[in-house]
Amino acid sequence: MKTIDNFLNRITMYRLTLYYLIFLIVMAIILSFLKILSYNPLDITISVFAAVIAGFVSNYIFAKFFNAVPNVESVYITALILALIVPVKYPLSLPYIIAASVVAMASKYLLTIDKRHIFNPAAVSVAAIALLSPEHSATWWVGTPVMLPFVFFGGLLIVRKMQREDMIFNFLSLYLVVIAAGSFIRGGNLTSVISLWRLNVLDSALFFFTFVMFTEPLTSPNTRQKRNYFAYLVAFLYATPSLRLTYTFTPELALVLGNVFSYIISPTSRMVLYLRQRIQLSRDTFEFIFDKEPGFAFIPGQYLEWTLAHKNEDSRGNRRYFSISSSPTENKLSMIVKFYSPPSSYKKELISLNQGGKIIASQVSGDFVLPKDLKKPLVFIAGGVGIAPFRSMIQYIVDRNMRVDIVLIFANRTREDIIYSDLFERARLNGVKSIFVLTDTSRIPSDWQGVGGHITEQNIKQIVPDSPNRIFYISGPQLMVENFKSTLRNAGVENNRIITDFFPGYSES
Repeated sequence: MKTIDNFLNRITMYRLTLYYLIFLIVMAIILSFLKILSYNPLDITISVFAAVIAGFVSNYIFAKFFNAVPNVESVYITALILALIVPVKYPLSLPYIIAASVVAMASKYLLTIDKRHIFNPAAVSVAAIALLSPEHSATWWVGTPVMLPFVFFGGLLIVRKMQREDMIFNFLSLYLVVIAAGSFIRGGNLTSVISLWRLNVLDSALFFFTFVMFTEPLTSPNTRQKRNYFAYLVAFLYATPSLRLTYTFTPELALVLGNVFSYIISPTSRMVLYLRQRIQLSRDTFEFIFDKEPGFAFIPGQYLEWTLAHKNEDSRGNRRYFSISSSPTENKLSMIVKFYSPPSSYKKELISLNQGGKIIASQVSGDFVLPKDLKKPLVFIAGGVGIAPFRSMIQYIVDRNMRVDIVLIFANRTREDIIYSDLFERARLNGVKSIFVLTDTSRIPSDWQGVGGHITEQNIKQIVPDSPNRIFYISGPQLMVENFKSTLRNAGVENNRIITDFFPGYSES
């Protein structure tokens, strides 16, 4: 699993989804060529090219008209989704897929609130066309038993990357329960229920819908609890055909209505921010400070999606997820970025951003936040730039003059890599005890009074004698987080007392 996680950590969520969809298209063409899948491989190829070209051109026109920053990956993803769910029959389906691609791109610019698009573009496109022209509807042809292994196992990578397992589990669980209820209402028995489950799982696009469209972060809620509410609603609507009600919902319409619900319970906006200052914190770590828009609210510890338009994008695209390192009490919005060699095209553009340069921030999200009840004893464990959400939390505590019982364990390779030590020193008056760790044992100064080497369970027991009674927050590179979780469990800390940070599209470079 570590090998898979290391691979996923090096690729953005958008790029992973794009590669996954391309893989499905290629497998569909191969299986059709071998007569295993009952479609014409040329029809599939023409549909894909039509969707991509129509989507790219229309998105370019809309982006120019609205003076917006386009995301080419998003265009390709939407186009490939449409190619996998609309009818495949050249030339009859060609006008449909072209129209669907144009409507999907239009929805990103026209169906918006505070510059945020509300609906999954592919879903709202085919739903709108079906409502206006009932003879044209999505067939979800990707949902066949032959394609299921490729859809399922590739989709698991997306779920793993986004860490939406609980959301998926709740959706599928309620979906199967509703199907069973519908069968029993009609006088069925356990055998008929199992038969229906098999039919709906193996002979439908359930997993494609669930893994690819349902989990889209931009149109789903921004916290775990709200995502679960979203999952229950969409699952019920998706399952309505099994209940044989007077009115039932297609998969795309179920998702569109879910998107409306998502926005109601979890409204977010899209902001254009302007760089106020860039500060070098250490040899390879910088803080980027932007002017904060009036009225923007967040909870200390949450993150944003940051989109930076630039030429010659590399494979990692123009979007990143970074924690907000500033506190809601400050009149700025900042993030901390570590630069590796060689840097990605995104980070090259970011480091060259001049004062007044703009970046787009959207989708404030995350459950890794300062708890409401600060009477509970806590431990913050950070590695490198993983200190960002803790900096936000601790600054908030200092500014609000709160009394807390927090142990901060901050690990870095060398003493020169430690940042914000002055803030953490001031926070001692509020009850924040800071322990600094240097992991590069060959470069530990002779006067070092902190911990040397990697933290062990013995260190945890010494630093935090009451560790089983505390709640631990861990933020940093994924491998570090996983190692610390294992160390804490060995030290007697229960899993439900360990909270980890997570960015759905994280890529270090």
